[in-house]
Amino acid sequence: MLYNLLYPLSDYWSFLNLLKYITLRSIAAALTALVLSLILGPFLIRGLQAVQAGGQPIREDGPKRHLLEKKGTPTMGGTLILLAVSFTTFLWANLANPYIIMVLAVTLGFGAIGFWDDYVKVTRQHSRGVSGRTRFLMQSVIALLMAACMKWTDGNAFGYLSFPFVKDYVLDLGWMFFPFAILVIVGAGNAVNLTDGLDGLAIGPSMLTAASFMIISYVVGHVHFAGYLHITYVAGAGELAIFCGAIVGAALGFLWFNTYPAQVFMGDVGSLSLGAAMGAVAMVTRHEVVLAIIGGIFVLETFSVIIQVASFKLVGKRVFRMAPIHHHFELKGWAEPKIIVRFWIISIILALVGLATLKIR
Repeated sequence: MLYNLLYPLSDYWSFLNLLKYITLRSIAAALTALVLSLILGPFLIRGLQAVQAGGQPIREDGPKRHLLEKKGTPTMGGTLILLAVSFTTFLWANLANPYIIMVLAVTLGFGAIGFWDDYVKVTRQHSRGVSGRTRFLMQSVIALLMAACMKWTDGNAFGYLSFPFVKDYVLDLGWMFFPFAILVIVGAGNAVNLTDGLDGLAIGPSMLTAASFMIISYVVGHVHFAGYLHITYVAGAGELAIFCGAIVGAALGFLWFNTYPAQVFMGDVGSLSLGAAMGAVAMVTRHEVVLAIIGGIFVLETFSVIIQVASFKLVGKRVFRMAPIHHHFELKGWAEPKIIVRFWIISIILALVGLATLKIR
């Protein structure tokens, strides 16, 4: 909004030329979202505590310690992230950029689904919310609409899969681009959702992923940097760096309240929207495979569930003591902060590897 309102006046006030720099607006977005989260956080938490007498329903089949320590903690704290990211993006991003509108729409759409799921869980005081089939159908529709908008905006830029460590080769997906969009966006949303089981566990890797894609978006949308790095140039994709910066700031602010022991849980409203946002950004920047590398913790958590279910159904045995895998380490006796910090360390390493792929082509 500031860009659209004030930048045209730069002919009269030269200092407004600063608004044309994506780097400046990305940093401003991160700081704005951080401050907004820190200011609104206490009010939101008190409001959630007032309307959620029992807090988030805790899985009865989970670690017993959770029933003792986490019972009564309010959920739906991801609303804070959505508010901060939405307001900040509208404030600092170029609202005429179609990719900003697309990605923000996907984020809010998945957030609405997560909000509904959280609301059902809280009102029924049961860990099961909206049926998985209903959620998947709604999420798939949003992902397909995103893919259709991308093709309509610039059909020549999308429909191809790029690979890290490989120069000048892309795979033409053809009509498979649409189910691939479901895999990336819906898969990313639910992967973050599965990871959100310990205080601060999901928000840390989400913040690192957003920070990584802030850099990736910038270079993909810069014709000279993209050419130098031999990556596909997508005109207008650089504006997504502002959106990613807003996520970094909002996530950091939310972590202030979500760190162990958490004052509020993210809930599906936060985890689904954050994952889908990163999936959508990866689709626009054509770095879907790199997303799987940087978000390796989310991939690990998802596959631990798949392996657990498949093993039990096929041979009647469980590979892990409990899935997702962070619960496996809990039942092995690891302290919760140890699991969280070690998963963050792994996420930092994966983020560095993912960013290194920009040069190693």
